[in-house]
Amino acid sequence: MKAMSNDKPQGVCASELASIVGEENAICLWENIELSQQKRIQQAIASGNSPSCIVYPRSQEQLAAVITTAHANNWRVLPCGSGSKLSWGGLAKSIDVVVSTERINQLIEHAVGDLTVTVEAGMKFSDLQALLAKSRQFLALDPTAPESATIGGIVATGDTGSLRQRYGSVRDQLLGITFVRADGEIAKAGGRVVKNVAGYDLMKLLTGSYGTLGFISQLTFRLYPLAEASGTVVLTGKAEAVSQAADILRGSALTPVQADLLSTKLVSSLGLGEGLGLIARFQSISESVKEQSNRVLEVAQKLGLNGAIFADDDEANLWQRLQERIHSTATESVITCKIGVLPTAAVEVLTQVELGLIHISSGLGLLQLESKNQVLKIRDQLGSAVSSRTQANKGFLTILSAPVGVKEQIDVWGYTGNALPLMRRIKEQFDSKNILSPGRFVGGI
Repeated sequence: MKAMSNDKPQGVCASELASIVGEENAICLWENIELSQQKRIQQAIASGNSPSCIVYPRSQEQLAAVITTAHANNWRVLPCGSGSKLSWGGLAKSIDVVVSTERINQLIEHAVGDLTVTVEAGMKFSDLQALLAKSRQFLALDPTAPESATIGGIVATGDTGSLRQRYGSVRDQLLGITFVRADGEIAKAGGRVVKNVAGYDLMKLLTGSYGTLGFISQLTFRLYPLAEASGTVVLTGKAEAVSQAADILRGSALTPVQADLLSTKLVSSLGLGEGLGLIARFQSISESVKEQSNRVLEVAQKLGLNGAIFADDDEANLWQRLQERIHSTATESVITCKIGVLPTAAVEVLTQVELGLIHISSGLGLLQLESKNQVLKIRDQLGSAVSSRTQANKGFLTILSAPVGVKEQIDVWGYTGNALPLMRRIKEQFDSKNILSPGRFVGGI
């Protein structure tokens, strides 16, 4: 049996936690965990280390008690939801216990008139959207693996997609947060109403922190009404013309809710044509969607690009296939990266990779790369593309998922800024014993 970090045997760990969570199936020893789940967990931790067990508390109070016990025993904890993004980020070190919020998954309050919702962290994104759709409302995020991703995991990884074009990032949707501190105390920030902005903004701090500062247990979001109509325009052709189309769209009065640039291989694999692509989605009243879509087609015609409009089931199917294709990996050696670059440089980057997508306004996107050398090459290009005098304007390339061997050889985050000392002080303040997701964040935090 594996020894715990404080030399307590595995059985003692499970025994102590069992007295908290009660039910027999709320704790699973490592050797009894399904192989597929073992594999997901191993993608998140350094080689040679396996946790003793995975724990499934059923309430916020049980979660707090579990973390309190871990803190008292100096057990290192890997927080997770359903595990759909465990392979993201740095490799956690010397993990003793995996704690999942999967069973803390209740709807707390849906204030239809106020356009807000409060849910527990383990609720699946797809389940929440289905509930909201009954009131003709939705949460304006489009995360990776929407069918299995939990709300807490989405916030912990700051995961959103093309909808940020219109609605902003995860941080922009969040109104309130409840989390369990490293010492087991329950803390709150924000509230359940849109106008509540008082206090220190812990919501922004915890979003994208990969579980290193606290264990998210409950969240409140702003919502939006579902649009009457939707339509998507796809333009394909030569890189220079696609770049011009993106410039025109950025500078126009058109209001796409999603707008992305697509690499050549991504375009062809989706059966959309040849060359680079630009995909823009409009959602509003029917007349507005038609008018805006036709104006994009006019731009395409002037620039010599091919254009097509997708609607109804064809449109829904296109966006689903796009999501699946950009996140699926043909081989286990593929490295999936998050990129941030000046929007005007996006086309140049996409011409150098096989599979990639970059949002036309934020310059954020996803790339699939074949080797660590390709990662380093693009990082070098991003670093030298802009004057070194302005660090804020440089691009970045962060590895999300990759083989463990690659993550052990290369800095996952590639961070070159000067805020690391501040990050370390914040980590020390929130988690002085370094028991929460040790090693997963920037600089090995």
